[in-house]
Amino acid sequence: MFTVSDVVTGRGILQYREENLTGLRCRISPERLKRHIDQTFRVPEGSGTCPFCRENIFSITPTFADGNRILKGESVTFPNMFPFAEWHTVTVITRDHSVPAFTRQHIADALMAQTESLLRFDGYPSINWNFLPSAGASIVHPHMQGIADQRPTWMTERYLSACEEYHKKHGNRYWDAVQEQERSSDRYLFGDEILWSAHAVPVGEREVRGILPIASLIEMDPYIDLLARGILEVLSFYRALGTYAFNMSVFFDKAGKDNGFRAFCSLVSRINPNPASMSDSAFMERLHFEPVIMTLPEDMGLFYRKEKR
Repeated sequence: MFTVSDVVTGRGILQYREENLTGLRCRISPERLKRHIDQTFRVPEGSGTCPFCRENIFSITPTFADGNRILKGESVTFPNMFPFAEWHTVTVITRDHSVPAFTRQHIADALMAQTESLLRFDGYPSINWNFLPSAGASIVHPHMQGIADQRPTWMTERYLSACEEYHKKHGNRYWDAVQEQERSSDRYLFGDEILWSAHAVPVGEREVRGILPIASLIEMDPYIDLLARGILEVLSFYRALGTYAFNMSVFFDKAGKDNGFRAFCSLVSRINPNPASMSDSAFMERLHFEPVIMTLPEDMGLFYRKEKR
């Protein structure tokens, strides 16, 4: 499933890893853990100006075309005011601005609301989560984001095409082979129906993937609670390791297709935020491999010439 090349350096072993199916590559340098660049986590404080707090959310956030928002438990879901997808929704997960720890119900309700909102658009959907500023969250109040487009993101497209090719060549699903291998590996963490393991060729620090027994979002309902339990278990694991910030994406195929693909949930940990910084690298950059850019390249020439006048 993947290849590993070891290089001996003066400070230890450096590994180059490549996933054979997709060609994804990474470098693993365990010695860099000794730099201790992570911060001590501080609970974010609330603010009267937070648009996602209860005193503001129903007056500041937009509604769907029917004039409503989706309400599930504590969660509130609405269209993103600043979308970067054809269909882009936000689910505020908790009533409180910050919570000591998420509950299974918090996550399950948010996943259920995201599913409902994304099923309103016929495309390639994903459910995503940036938690804390160092993971690219522009608003600290916990929230998920759903995006869907007529074309899948780079990461989804890469797996869709590679899985289809694998299925044609071998006659079985790539993900079945992955699950069989991971169950007997040191990377296996927990789970059976949804198998969770540390990804062999991680795209981010401490990447964990959960492989679902479905392909499209329309099949999601029976697995929402189980997926929520798995996500909560990974987050608890991260916190035991001292990490609070993270990115998460759940990737799906378009409904009605069968390319040998399996939906999967990917989480990567990020360093805990410090008071002076916010990352501009979030789930799109870290997990979908499609950077979200704010400035048009054509405007750069205009800005440059204006400044030179």
